[in-house]
Amino acid sequence: MTSDLLLEIGTEEIPASYIQPALDAMATMISKFLSNRRVEHGTIRTMATPRRLVWVIKDVTDKQEAQMVEITGPPKDVAFDEAGNPTQAAIGFAKSQGVDPKELQVKQTSKGEYVIVSRHEAGISTVELLGGVLADLIGDIPFPKSMRWGDLKVTFARPIHWIVALLGKEVVPFSYGNVTSGNTSYGHRFMSPGPFEVTDINGYVEALRERFVIVDIEERRERIRQIVAACAKEKNGNIREDEALMDEVVQLVEYPTAVCGSFDQHYLELPQEVLITAMRTHQRYFAVLDDAGKLMPYFVTVNNTLTRDPQVVALGNEYVLRARLEDARFYYVEDQKVSLDERVEELKEVVFHSKLGTSYEKLERFKTLAEYMADQVEPDDKATVSRAAYLCKADLVTGTVGEFPELQGIMGRAYAQLANEDEAVAEAIYEHYLPTHAGGQLPAGTAGSLVSIADKVDTVVGCFGVGQIPTGTADPFALRRQALGIIRIILEKDLSISLSDLIEKAIEGLDGKLTEPAEQTHQGVLEFFKRRLQHFLIGQGHPQDVVDAVLAHHLDPLVETAAKISTLEAFKEREGFEPLVGTVKRVVNILKEPVDAPVDPQKFVNQAEKDLYQKLTACEQALDKPLADRDYNAVLDQLSQLKAPIDGFFDEVLVLDEDVSLRQNRLALLTRIAGLFQQMADFSRIVL
Repeated sequence: MTSDLLLEIGTEEIPASYIQPALDAMATMISKFLSNRRVEHGTIRTMATPRRLVWVIKDVTDKQEAQMVEITGPPKDVAFDEAGNPTQAAIGFAKSQGVDPKELQVKQTSKGEYVIVSRHEAGISTVELLGGVLADLIGDIPFPKSMRWGDLKVTFARPIHWIVALLGKEVVPFSYGNVTSGNTSYGHRFMSPGPFEVTDINGYVEALRERFVIVDIEERRERIRQIVAACAKEKNGNIREDEALMDEVVQLVEYPTAVCGSFDQHYLELPQEVLITAMRTHQRYFAVLDDAGKLMPYFVTVNNTLTRDPQVVALGNEYVLRARLEDARFYYVEDQKVSLDERVEELKEVVFHSKLGTSYEKLERFKTLAEYMADQVEPDDKATVSRAAYLCKADLVTGTVGEFPELQGIMGRAYAQLANEDEAVAEAIYEHYLPTHAGGQLPAGTAGSLVSIADKVDTVVGCFGVGQIPTGTADPFALRRQALGIIRIILEKDLSISLSDLIEKAIEGLDGKLTEPAEQTHQGVLEFFKRRLQHFLIGQGHPQDVVDAVLAHHLDPLVETAAKISTLEAFKEREGFEPLVGTVKRVVNILKEPVDAPVDPQKFVNQAEKDLYQKLTACEQALDKPLADRDYNAVLDQLSQLKAPIDGFFDEVLVLDEDVSLRQNRLALLTRIAGLFQQMADFSRIVL
């Protein structure tokens, strides 16, 4: 028989950002436990509100699957004497297992013959299994911060007030802290605070809905979308799409209602981003836009209770927002009294890192890097790149960014536009922070791209150079994200930039500040980028063996490495690829180690090695142009022509000849062939 399992943990209000990770972690733990204990189950559904975390596991078998177990005892020659009689070792083992020595069996294992006891173990009831482990699983749910309450030793995100644990209609008994599981849940804290008995798992969601709790997250999300859109429509506007805000708000309420408020028109003189940030970051308000996408003087707030007088609620929220907007307006006006160039000078007093100097010193370093890249890829934009790099951190010392850190770059652009800086410079100031998260928007312009790369490279190299390398989950300077941002910009903008040269230039700029050896720093950063690139490309769907094969010999420039991977991936599907790889693997396997010696054609004694050498030299010459043109399909076509002469060579020639001179010459020939293929990849890593 199967039943559904319901687990509800009722708590004080849990921070919104804690909820989804906790749901996912617990779902994984429960599924793993049931599978390891031979308890079959169906899908796991997670639900939550700020006051409860809920898991419903469908079709859980009521009993653990029975099994035959084998307990291994001593070796046969220890368990029985020469006459086949059980020794004391066998008798003791049989007694410990509760069987007669006559019931011992002998089984052949990888280590020899051993005595065993076979026993049929009946399955334990799932309720009994869960009762013994659910408290531990609850205690293992990870949270950024946990707390204790009362004099209890257990911890959780917030104090637990009740636990519902049902398998079908049967309570799974256990305790966590001072709370014992049962079948009693609670409705909305204010609108239906009383307890109610959960008698039927299938009716659980509806029972909560009747008590003003929408426990299904997606149902609550859709309700919020509808009610905030309706509020905006009343003002002839549309809600500004903001999934990050929606993700937060949906976990702040149990029964969402919406109220529309307004603010004075004169605040619209502020940059739109300032107003939106003030509303969403501090107050969790949704902004309202007109049909042209322009901000309107309205906002929508989501509440957790039915509102008797929406006007009173609106006035209260308007009062709070007015103070925020007045602060923003004050800082915005005051900021304009100081020029961006003066702000740059103020960066001399701002410490970026205790070992890496001030923000001004950092600015000087990555400005040099950005100019260096501009000389290579876009000399005509060098002046724009230089000016943008110089000004891009100026807004960090403005009052507005001090109050709203999320606006760094945005305010830099706004103040640059007010100062009549070139529009390309203003846009690059904003774009140099991009991407702000994995998969985020990239800079659109070349100047923003180069300044972004330069800034991030300086940070990564600087941190590695002073020993602050990411370990595990510890990455305080977000170096992984910054490295990924660099990789994405270079690849998507097709920038022919040498990463190795850029790292070297960054190390030169950090002269006197690094605490780690320069060469160690250089290699460490390159290896760090290699791992980031590997994860990125595999995450993009490229086969791991192809990625590993190319990265075994290539990383820099990134655009060439990525192109080789894409071409080799497609070439892998062509007829004849597997035999070619098999031939190359044969070359690599017989080499073991490359022979660092020139090939001497005068030592050839077999026509097959002469033919191979002739084809090899012709192929080497033919590859110059397609390699320079990054025409890797042509490269692979040329390399494919070596298969037949290589096979003929192996058929006709004894590579490991007794004559040392002949043997070394033939191994040198194979070394050149392997090196030629390595200009594309390490073909021995390809999985066939």
